[in-house]
Amino acid sequence: MPKARPRLTTAVAASLASLMLLTACGGDSESDSSDTGSSESASDSQDATPTLAEPKEEDLDKVEEIEVTQADGKKGPSVELPEKPLEVSQTTRTILDEGDGKELPDDAYATVDLAMFSAKDGKAIDGSETYSSSPIVLDLGNKQSLPGLVKTIKDQPIGSSGVAVLTPEDLFGKEGAPQLGIDGKDNLVLVYDVRGELPAKAQGKEVEPKDGLPTVDWKADAPADITIPEGEDPPKKLVVEKLIEGDGEKIAKDDYVYVSYTGVTWKDGKVFDSSMKDGRGPFAFPVGQNAVIPGWDKAVEGAKVGDRLLVVVPPEEGYGKEGTPDGSIKGGATLVFTVDILGAP
Repeated sequence: MPKARPRLTTAVAASLASLMLLTACGGDSESDSSDTGSSESASDSQDATPTLAEPKEEDLDKVEEIEVTQADGKKGPSVELPEKPLEVSQTTRTILDEGDGKELPDDAYATVDLAMFSAKDGKAIDGSETYSSSPIVLDLGNKQSLPGLVKTIKDQPIGSSGVAVLTPEDLFGKEGAPQLGIDGKDNLVLVYDVRGELPAKAQGKEVEPKDGLPTVDWKADAPADITIPEGEDPPKKLVVEKLIEGDGEKIAKDDYVYVSYTGVTWKDGKVFDSSMKDGRGPFAFPVGQNAVIPGWDKAVEGAKVGDRLLVVVPPEEGYGKEGTPDGSIKGGATLVFTVDILGAP
């Protein structure tokens, strides 16, 4: 749940890895009409998920001749180009190792390690490498994602790795990404490993709900039904109860966590926000960094991947006496959420 109504991903990142995270993240507030976190690219006008074209023989020959030194421990991969600059007529991929996991569906949230290099000289793009930190989550069904990434990663089994050369129109368009030293004429070389897929919901053991608290009827394709107990006053302090207990890693401060959620007000039980609306998908935020309301930071830190939480947030842990700037949540409101912790790559 964002602190303010604009989406979390409007924060402009300085590194390519962060930029790709911004375009990959599907969750936002439904009242946010300006997607300023996404890079301008050819994908903005596309009506369908980008598809990798049949490679031209001359392009494929060049890509297959790229020498890749794989990542080793905390050191990312490197490349040696067959010619400098390396030019292709369209985004072209070659698979180095075809994985034996499930094939990613077109709307998957794929967890991917990657690194990018200039096709002019083979030098690494600062901040683009995730192998020494943690994978990014790429929304393969998000039309606002950088299309070159979607084209390269989709239609492969989990466990696959490869190398591709991406053209400017499939990345940052004519404007390029000056903060990364990339102009609108640069091809980029991408090395990638498909690590897995973000689950669609909490996965674990169901926990018996406590009496006197709201009940939750979770739905796969719509906001959850949250029923407020009749005649009960809202609690004065933050309440966090597990509805499903996952067995994943424990969430720590500074982890970048992916969740799905539905929120209602205690007063009337009406949904005011949900990541399950309009195909928006998971919402991502850094835990303990004041990017969400205090009640969320406190609820998620210490929980585990796979948990489904019932979170009752009193005003002082939510939007206080003032409410939200747009007036959608009134001052003094107690809020009730169900939160599925999907992953923290």
